[in-house]
Amino acid sequence: MFRSYFIYTIIIMTALLQSSCSKDDSLTLKIPKNGFNVVQHLPKNTEGRDKNTLYLNPRRIKAKEFNTPELNTLIDSMYTIMLREAGVGIAANQIGKRLQIFILEAHSDNPRYQVLGAVAKQVFINPKITNVSKERKNFWHGCLSADGEKRGNVATFKWIEYECQNAKGEIQRGRLDGFAAVIFQHEFRHLMKGTYLDHANHFLSKDELDEKLENGELPFFELTNDTLPLLIEGYQIGKNLDEY
Repeated sequence: MFRSYFIYTIIIMTALLQSSCSKDDSLTLKIPKNGFNVVQHLPKNTEGRDKNTLYLNPRRIKAKEFNTPELNTLIDSMYTIMLREAGVGIAANQIGKRLQIFILEAHSDNPRYQVLGAVAKQVFINPKITNVSKERKNFWHGCLSADGEKRGNVATFKWIEYECQNAKGEIQRGRLDGFAAVIFQHEFRHLMKGTYLDHANHFLSKDELDEKLENGELPFFELTNDTLPLLIEGYQIGKNLDEY
């Protein structure tokens, strides 16, 4: 009887150990010991894409996680990386965390983008889009997760209205237009899974793009029609990302 009990105990302990070892850290607020790196895009049908956090569903932040040191530290880490890489936005799954969080902020002197007006820093947690304009605008997107890739031309709504939570868990509602609306939809696309590279049909290097824009050869941030791919195609307005 004692021997059976001992074997049973070993089985239970082994199962618990395996369970704890198999915990997916990408779904936690835990900061890795070696810090974060920006996760890079993988083309469709590429080995490893099914394990890349850019292409896996992010989870909502839970009520008990708001206003905690762990959440605040993660947000601070995301912001630090965004500044380090001269980005104008960053989503949690770009640093390997499958969490519904993104940040945006843009300054007029940003070296990576032709910034169309400054955008104040804002953190969006568990976001959803509640309303959009009928009009769409074109924009040539780059991305921290597309290092070395060409810029891609896709459409975003001229303005969007949103609902989200802040780091304290408070409900936030608002409207964004102009460049802020572009960045929001870009980061929202990440939480929907994927990048602009999965949707754009027209690509140019940054140097080619800058030259053509300077010469007036290409439209930039102008009204466009539905023949240009929509960056957040497939999203149903008013739905939580869990329902996407």
